[in-house]
Amino acid sequence: MDHIKNKIILITAGASGIGADMAKSLSKAGASVIIGDKNEIALKRLEKKGSDILAIQADVSNESDVAMLFETVKSRFGKIDALINNAGIPGPSVKLEDIDLKDWEEAIKVNLTGTFLCSKSAIQLLKESGGGSIINIGSTSSFMGTPLRSAYTASKWGLIGLTKTWAMEYGKDKIRVNTICPTSVSGERIEGVIERDAKYRKIDPEKIRQAYLDQTSLKTFIDSEEIVGMVVYLLSPLAKNISGQMMVIDGHTETLAMPEFSEE
Repeated sequence: MDHIKNKIILITAGASGIGADMAKSLSKAGASVIIGDKNEIALKRLEKKGSDILAIQADVSNESDVAMLFETVKSRFGKIDALINNAGIPGPSVKLEDIDLKDWEEAIKVNLTGTFLCSKSAIQLLKESGGGSIINIGSTSSFMGTPLRSAYTASKWGLIGLTKTWAMEYGKDKIRVNTICPTSVSGERIEGVIERDAKYRKIDPEKIRQAYLDQTSLKTFIDSEEIVGMVVYLLSPLAKNISGQMMVIDGHTETLAMPEFSEE
């Protein structure tokens, strides 16, 4: 991963989960990594490990926080080579008729508006590098309907429209914009989705988990390092002409339609 060395990379929601795995791998490869995360506990946990990663507390859905984050990066580095829009929340797991407006708005605000705010702020810093890369983290829900996940699905479909639009707007500036679309990633987040889905349907969570696994040809969730690998590729010279694309890591999703379960 020699091409990562000396890159300046900003990752949102980088204090835990997939974001933390990205941050650690890219930092280990020689990049200067900055993470913006609103989770104070996770940030302190990272600091205690003595990491070289610059950690800044910031909520991507808050315009003032985003402005502060990018001002800090600008004053410290003057530019960036890549922005990874990783921040996102799962949103409610209920049918349309049962969605609370506040839950809908929160998912859109974090997943879509947060990406907008950070990307808007990143453009000038990417231009200072003579170009660079914006990588959005989408989902298989970026191109398929997902029952019980209206807010999440709307936000992830929206990312694709933004990706293609920004790729067109900034191609002349040598700024590439792509979205990585993983299926369910092993870990706490998907387990939480499964638990909420099972609670709403009033059935055993294991049935929901198996239904998720059965949606893909390879019958498996993916691991975070697979996403990290795609990030490394998109930051490499091999991907110099890849922009405006969905990079899907999903074991071949056949359907996102959840089966109907009989009451027992």
